[in-house]
Amino acid sequence: MSKLLEIRELRASVGDKEILKGVNLSIGSGEVHAIMGPNGSGKSTLSNVILGHPKYSVTSGDILFKGQSVLGMPTDERARLGLFLSFQYPTALPGVTIGNFLKSILKANRGKDIPVREFKAELKEAMSLLDVPDSFIGRYVNDGFSGGEKKKAEILQMRLLKPALAILDETDSGLDIDALRIVSEGITANRSEDRSILLITHYQRMLNYVIPDFIHVFADGRVLETGGKELSLKLEADGYDWILEKAGIK
Repeated sequence: MSKLLEIRELRASVGDKEILKGVNLSIGSGEVHAIMGPNGSGKSTLSNVILGHPKYSVTSGDILFKGQSVLGMPTDERARLGLFLSFQYPTALPGVTIGNFLKSILKANRGKDIPVREFKAELKEAMSLLDVPDSFIGRYVNDGFSGGEKKKAEILQMRLLKPALAILDETDSGLDIDALRIVSEGITANRSEDRSILLITHYQRMLNYVIPDFIHVFADGRVLETGGKELSLKLEADGYDWILEKAGIK
């Protein structure tokens, strides 16, 4: 498969503190990759750096998406190229309805107005997949939402935008059993031969629904181990100590 995303020896800092310490990661078209690792290892930092969050400074290395470096691009340009980030803690936007928000981001992403009939058809299909009631669209974005509702709103955005690479940061946090299944089905439905997923998670349970091609163990600001689905089962049983010891960190 062709490489959709290629991260080369990426180092990034916040102020004087280095968080990413030489990350190497490649994702091919149509692949699902999962990143697991201890708290504070830099997983969320990696996702933010890929999308160009201004809080972080890239000190060396490169991020190639569709064969071109994105380091000099603002976040909106990266999004139009096909990158998408589902936040671990989505922000509330009181006064902005879900419907108006979704129509606005689609217009910004596609660079043109979306005909009302086309927008409604796409929205209805996405809402049906995520078991979202019609009343959901009239509510303000993430304002008073439960954890499950916030995650459904994020995946609803993903379903409409159809990004080439969806980066999902702990989408399973705060979900009950039913919501986990529904959200996972929405995530898996985005996968195709030309659309990939990078899933950041602490728990093996989500990987029962979103089956990864590769699992990467992230710690000390870098990828320490890569394997298949069986790696998540070993992590669930044995934790991370054996990997940290193998890398000489612990």
